[in-house]
Amino acid sequence: MVSSGWCFLAAMVIAYGIANLLQSVAAARTTVHHSFDPGLLLRLAGHRTYLLGVGCQVGGFVLAFLARRDLPLFLVQASMAAGLGVTALLGVLLLRWRLPRAEVVLLVLLVAGITGLVLSARPAPSRQLGTAGLVTLAATFGVIALLGFFAVRLHGAPGSVALGSLAGLAFSAAAVAARPLASTHSAEEFLGDPLLYLLVAHSVIGQLLLGLAMQRGSTTAAVAAMDAAGAVPAAIVGVVLLGDQIWPGREWLAAAGFLVTLAAVLGLTRYAEPQHQHAVTGRRERVVVSVGPSSSAPPGRVNAQAASTGARQRTTRS
Repeated sequence: MVSSGWCFLAAMVIAYGIANLLQSVAAARTTVHHSFDPGLLLRLAGHRTYLLGVGCQVGGFVLAFLARRDLPLFLVQASMAAGLGVTALLGVLLLRWRLPRAEVVLLVLLVAGITGLVLSARPAPSRQLGTAGLVTLAATFGVIALLGFFAVRLHGAPGSVALGSLAGLAFSAAAVAARPLASTHSAEEFLGDPLLYLLVAHSVIGQLLLGLAMQRGSTTAAVAAMDAAGAVPAAIVGVVLLGDQIWPGREWLAAAGFLVTLAAVLGLTRYAEPQHQHAVTGRRERVVVSVGPSSSAPPGRVNAQAASTGARQRTTRS
């Protein structure tokens, strides 16, 4: 009999893919922040697109929470990266994103790696974290917040990768808290468990860091960095402390699938290109060339020059 966790996992991938797309569109329309300002979340909340994205992310979070009840963390966390494929597909179909060939190859490798993890993962209930685990999760929150305060000063792709990685660590810590929390047997036990509040705290700071990361470059790079940084710690903690299991004889497949997934995600942080940033830059360049008050060329000549410049830039970036 197929575990319900597999159904939750598939729905989670779709929900996170849509959430990434919607939130990246809203982040691109919001003034870029260069400080660790929680007010960014309030400004982003003024965009209906962002709120829809958050709704999808909350749905993905709930589905991931339910999937973690039975499925190992290394599978659930790595499968979140599959949302990148959904995001890329929707971006191409709806927003006319142009994906470089290297990015397409890496997305295919990502799917292959996650397939290996799916075939090797063995559903099992979680063990509980002790007091030391709770203290470690609380300390991790402080460290991530401190690093985020400095990482927010980075710009462009380095900023996207650094902030996305910190968001991944925050979401990874939330996942570690969620795995044993999903095994509670009553609402009273659930609401009284300190893991619930650690999960919420890490999720909020992760959301803030992800919003900052998406403002600085490629959506794919930011999300890929987040998924790469979030997969490894959760996988280690899950296997060592929480009782995550692999089907006997398939350990090699789990290791290969995890390494291929991680390599593909890391590759996406290197080869992914800014999508929204290209569109904004292109619009600004056309306005400056075509309506600039100091231009002395005839309108037809100016428009031809603008088109030529845009074509050369598109060729270079492709």
